[in-house]
Amino acid sequence: MWLTAVGFVERMSRAIPREHNSGLTSQIRRAALSIAANIAEGCSRPTNRDFAKFLNIAIASSSELEYHLQFAGDANIIPRHEFDARSTEVVQVRRMLFGLLKRVRADDGPVAVVPKPTAESH
Repeated sequence: MWLTAVGFVERMSRAIPREHNSGLTSQIRRAALSIAANIAEGCSRPTNRDFAKFLNIAIASSSELEYHLQFAGDANIIPRHEFDARSTEVVQVRRMLFGLLKRVRADDGPVAVVPKPTAESH
């Protein structure tokens, strides 16, 4: 899931045409980066309760990202097919986050550290 979140940061920012590229693209990038960053930071916390807090922040960032995409689509800043594709990705990531949050909340023990994938593992 972390790789999915990281992977769509560039796709999100590329969805906005260059002539509309300043503020909105910056907000989209920030929200997308926040999702992946909060997953990574949460993994480093000593308890699942702490991890859950960061997952909640990542979920909130996915909602923010979805809003920015909705705005861009409604304002015809991005083509409809881009809006549809990117919105679908955000919804999928948020579903994964909710699933992970449910599992993390079910286990109050220490966080199971999962090694981050390397370039060789792709």
